[in-house]
Amino acid sequence: MSLTGLKDRIEAELLEPLNEVQRNAVLHDTGPLLIVAGAGSGKTRVITHRIAYLARIRDVRPYSIAAVTFTNKAAEEMRERLYHLMGPMAENVFVRTFHSLGLHILTRHAEEAGLKSGFSIFDTQAQKSLIKTILKERKLEGDAFTPASVAHRINQARDTMVGPDEYTDLMDDFYADEIAAVYRVYIERLRGMNAVDFGDLLYMTVRLFQHCPDVLEKYRNIWRYFMIDEYQDTNHVQYLIGRSIAREHSNIMVVGDDDQSIYSWRGADISNILSFEKDYEQAKILRLEENYRSGGNILKAAASLIVNNSERREKTLFTRQEAGRPLAYQRYMDDQEESRAIINQVRTLQAQGQALKNMAVFYRTNA
Repeated sequence: MSLTGLKDRIEAELLEPLNEVQRNAVLHDTGPLLIVAGAGSGKTRVITHRIAYLARIRDVRPYSIAAVTFTNKAAEEMRERLYHLMGPMAENVFVRTFHSLGLHILTRHAEEAGLKSGFSIFDTQAQKSLIKTILKERKLEGDAFTPASVAHRINQARDTMVGPDEYTDLMDDFYADEIAAVYRVYIERLRGMNAVDFGDLLYMTVRLFQHCPDVLEKYRNIWRYFMIDEYQDTNHVQYLIGRSIAREHSNIMVVGDDDQSIYSWRGADISNILSFEKDYEQAKILRLEENYRSGGNILKAAASLIVNNSERREKTLFTRQEAGRPLAYQRYMDDQEESRAIINQVRTLQAQGQALKNMAVFYRTNA
């Protein structure tokens, strides 16, 4: 088979499983692309098939493609799918979480970032332990100064690129002066131990890009195609990483759904996805609206709720599946009555032969 014939066959294999909108996303060549991907619309398939298409059909070098997501599990799933589509060349595609990307860069540029080679990483528990020591030294007590509370405020500051010196002026915190002082000592202690925490992996990467343009240029030249999954969950520092790398070539594809933004409490900024066209004037917008996961009744119920959100990108999810069983809605006088009703329903289903492993109870908070 000729090379042309082989490529034609590979292209057909990559495009055949896709619907029209998914296919248009995969065929997108260069320039900024926002894919508004409704729940269950096959967004991971689009990302992986586009990467495979670029490498196998467009002859883009795999190592010049980066795909960033939020969890190790999601990154591993993406790698597995890519290997199925691309074989061994998939190992050269940079698929990482944001924090892993930051670690990758800081490890290679420790000195420029103000670190020494071989730096260690403080996990959440180690972070709280160090903060607890500092709070005790400074005799700060009470609910406002628990290690968890202070760690959250320091992490929040880093997520918005606010350092200790700017904390008092920029953060809305009644105890700003005290927190800023703890924040400053905390960073000094970390650096004294040649250590970073999770927040540093992103914060220091952005600072490195700002102060060492040659380092930024290096990664711009390496990652000519940059993709971000779950874009609705990005915070400010993650936004800056993507924006910095893609600013020149603008070969950035982001995939997300503003209707699924549930992490504002940890700094996710929905404006990142709502303002994409302002950041990239030539942006192309595609909407994945066909749902492959749910029945029609579920989609109708979800649509009737989310339509009340005024700050969202318009989309209308549909499915080719059957409507499915009707949804039931019950209201109760209080949480005790609600709990008893749920228990009774579980017992009824169990008596009918349903296994407990097939039942699920979702709740809003752990309180």
